[in-house]
Amino acid sequence: MLEQGAYVEHGTSRTGRWLRARRLRVALWIAVVEGVLVVFHVISWPIAIILAVAIIALYFSAGNRLRSDAARQIGWIAAVSQALVALVPVLVIVVGTLALIAVAAIAVVALILLLSDRG
Repeated sequence: MLEQGAYVEHGTSRTGRWLRARRLRVALWIAVVEGVLVVFHVISWPIAIILAVAIIALYFSAGNRLRSDAARQIGWIAAVSQALVALVPVLVIVVGTLALIAVAAIAVVALILLLSDRG
């Protein structure tokens, strides 16, 4: 039952409205799970990127023409989760680079301390 003052958008379904209310959360969880699989090499990152590009392209080419509200919401969830997964290899590179910089900085500090020791 709808609350007083609530309205139902034309062309929506109960499932579509439920998905729309939770679509970002669902997309984030899908991206997290798939991202972990990419990071631990269960899914290779080139395959993940190709799949992400294909799903996003499919959403932009056909997503708005879907008649079913639930199908449109599922398409949006799939496209957003894949866009987020496409960022995982970039994030791994950035974090890895920052870790290497941190290790290099610690090594330089250690070298300076060791060379300045007069003992």
